[in-house]
Amino acid sequence: MSGNRTGKTLTKYKIVFLGEQGVGKTSLITRFMYDTFDDHYQATIGIDFLSKTMYLDDKTIRLQLWDTAGQERFRSLIPSYIRDSRVAIVVYDITKKRSFEFIDKWIEDVKNERGEENVIICIVGNKSDLSDERQVSTEEGETKAKLLGAKIFMETSTKAGYNVKNLFKKVAKSLPEFQDSHSGESELDGTNERGKLEANKPGVIDITTTDQQGQEGGCQC
Repeated sequence: MSGNRTGKTLTKYKIVFLGEQGVGKTSLITRFMYDTFDDHYQATIGIDFLSKTMYLDDKTIRLQLWDTAGQERFRSLIPSYIRDSRVAIVVYDITKKRSFEFIDKWIEDVKNERGEENVIICIVGNKSDLSDERQVSTEEGETKAKLLGAKIFMETSTKAGYNVKNLFKKVAKSLPEFQDSHSGESELDGTNERGKLEANKPGVIDITTTDQQGQEGGCQC
C-alpha cells in the first residue's frame, strides 16, 4: 500500500535496529507492532523486515522497520542496511554490561555509513522490568547517549510494555515530516474527522496517546 485514502503518497522512513544478540530488538518491534511479547527467545536470522503505517499529530507515515541479527556471523550484512536508513535505534540490555559497552561500535558503524547529520541516532536500554539485575544505571545510559551524539535516549521494557509507544512517538517527532508540527495543536479533539478516520483505519498504529504504563521515562538528549 503506497498511499492513503485521499490518494496522497505516504512518506516512508527506514528505521534500522542494531545491538548485540538477545537485547530485545525483535521484542521491541513486536511489542510496537502487535502489542505482544513472546517469552521464548529465538535469534533473528540475518535481516527481518516489517512495514507499518503510523498516525500521529494528524499525519500518517509509513515506517519500514529493519530488524538485524546480533550474532557475529551476520555482522557483514548490516552496513548495507544502515546505509539508507533515516533512524538507527541501538538497543542494549540493562542487565548485561557487555551489551552496553558494544554500543560505541554500533554507533561507529552508523556514522561510518550515514555520517553525523543524515541519521537520527536513538539509544535504548531494554529490560527495565529487571531492575534488581541491573548492571547499567539510567545515568550511565544518558551520559553515553550524550557522548555519542544520540538524539534520543530511553529505557524500555518490552515484557511490561513500558515506554515502547513513547519511544516511537519521540522517534516520529524527530522526523522531518513532524518538524513543522506544533505539539498539541493537532491532537484529536473531536473536530478533526479526517484525522479520526486515519487513526481508526485497519493496520494503522495510532500513537497520539502515550503508553498506559505512563511517564516518559528517559530523556530526549
